[in-house]
Amino acid sequence: MRQNASSALLGAFQGLRISPATTLRPSLASTACRPPPPSASAVAHNVRPFSATATQAGNWLEPQIDRRKKMMKGRPRVATGGSTKGTTVIWGDYGLRMWDHHRRISAAQLKLAEDTIKRRLRGEKYRLYKRVACNVGVFVSGNEVRMGKGKGSFDHWACRVAVNQIVFEIKGNLHEQVIKDAFRLAGVKLPGQWELVRKGEPPVIGITKLTEGVTLETLMRPRKVLPVVEEAALPTSAAADSSSAAPPS
Repeated sequence: MRQNASSALLGAFQGLRISPATTLRPSLASTACRPPPPSASAVAHNVRPFSATATQAGNWLEPQIDRRKKMMKGRPRVATGGSTKGTTVIWGDYGLRMWDHHRRISAAQLKLAEDTIKRRLRGEKYRLYKRVACNVGVFVSGNEVRMGKGKGSFDHWACRVAVNQIVFEIKGNLHEQVIKDAFRLAGVKLPGQWELVRKGEPPVIGITKLTEGVTLETLMRPRKVLPVVEEAALPTSAAADSSSAAPPS
């Protein structure tokens, strides 16, 4: 039994053959048989792509500006003679407009209003547009600090919003009452008085809406029309006396 086992094992070892070493570079025939890589269209749509690239700095709440650069408080820009820029809905169907007074709104307040709108419209298909950007740095000194010794350190970002300027716009298959309720909740989080604006409504210059025949040209005209003063003609007798009284040349 042992001799048969040993002979069988010896025959198995003799039957082994060492295959030739494979080359590092695969042959063209083997590469041709490989299946092509999956295309971008073949990737499932429900798979969220992952990227290890860091996000670029700079968005509508925190710009890519050096914080060490001091900025003045300033006021919202108002064009000479009035302007209707930023008072109408452009991209969306409805907008949120501030109508009481110009002011400076911080980035935290705008972020809170945006989160409020998204929380109210959760599950709906819509798109939210932001019409403002925080590009003003606010510098604050500590409490009970004497005057002088510099402007202070950076505190937060803010934006200047003029009167009757639109801040948010919404576009989507939503009911008007739903959008109105979302903007109402957002207006509570923001300072000032806000109103709902529909697309196609007339623009506003200052606090005056351009409706019922009111145009920008009529507002730029002077309010009081000055009478035209015409020179009164002198009588013929007075003209003759003045000519005779003139000394000879």
